[in-house]
Amino acid sequence: MELFRNANIDWLGKKWYFLSFSLIFSVAGVLSMFFWHGIPRGVDFKGGTQITVQFDTTPNEDHIRAALDAAHIKDWRIQRISDVGGKLGNKEIISLPQSTAQDTAHDQGRSEVENALDTYYHDSGLSVQQVDIVGPTAGKQLTHQAFLATIYSLVGMLIYLWFRFELIYGVAAVVAVFHDTLITIGFFSLTNQEISLTVVAAILTLVGYSMNDTIVVFDRIRENLKLNRREVLSDVVNRSINQTLSRTVIASGLTFLTVLCLYVFGGEVLHGFSFALVVGILIGTYSSIAVAAPMLVAYQDWRARSAKTGKRASLPAAKGGRR
Repeated sequence: MELFRNANIDWLGKKWYFLSFSLIFSVAGVLSMFFWHGIPRGVDFKGGTQITVQFDTTPNEDHIRAALDAAHIKDWRIQRISDVGGKLGNKEIISLPQSTAQDTAHDQGRSEVENALDTYYHDSGLSVQQVDIVGPTAGKQLTHQAFLATIYSLVGMLIYLWFRFELIYGVAAVVAVFHDTLITIGFFSLTNQEISLTVVAAILTLVGYSMNDTIVVFDRIRENLKLNRREVLSDVVNRSINQTLSRTVIASGLTFLTVLCLYVFGGEVLHGFSFALVVGILIGTYSSIAVAAPMLVAYQDWRARSAKTGKRASLPAAKGGRR
């Protein structure tokens, strides 16, 4: 199936528009992470107690806030859990800050919340369904391990592309993936949504997905370079992107529709995971065309200037045969 027959779009001619788009979202995310919301870490990383409370009737969140304040519980956060289909349900997640208590933190947090809510809901009834607690040591270990998992995945992909193609191909692909990760985390910061372990899993999934998209474009560039080594690289890159455009739109479009349904109908538990996939798939598809490929041409231009020749230098064809 081919959606775009004989497409002839000058992608590299629009590189400055792409650069402006990337800069706007990257800078906005960085500013939010450093000066506004920071990186909103969930209980998995910052530690604390998370209590899931089931109410018999639809809870009034103003009453919950008043009850927690009256009980002198500090730095709490509440979040309504949506049912399947996005409809608000009768469950609330109450997050408490990290406690120094070790053996009694579990029961202490639960009893404090139950006693506080009993002020307004002693007649209608409520029940604590789940209590999750993460200590400070475990939170730091999870943060460290999540960071290492992301770095190792990027380094491993760089080494693979260096071996399979050329070093510049690997560098361009890793820069594009870093760009995707930065913007995705930036969206979480801008919208003040917590990053949990499931979100990290989604980001690692996006690293592989974006890299796969980039490799498809790079592979076509390699094939076209072998067919005509004297052709200007910018023309080769444009033609390669246009030739893979149908595959990119079909594959990414179907995946995007799937994760969008997951985001809309998946409920609150999968909200962070699906949100990361929705943003990441859009940005990852965009970066394969607008970030990774133009870096090859930028490298060629740099080589041409370094050689101080009037003739445009050619990028060495990547290693390996036609796949």
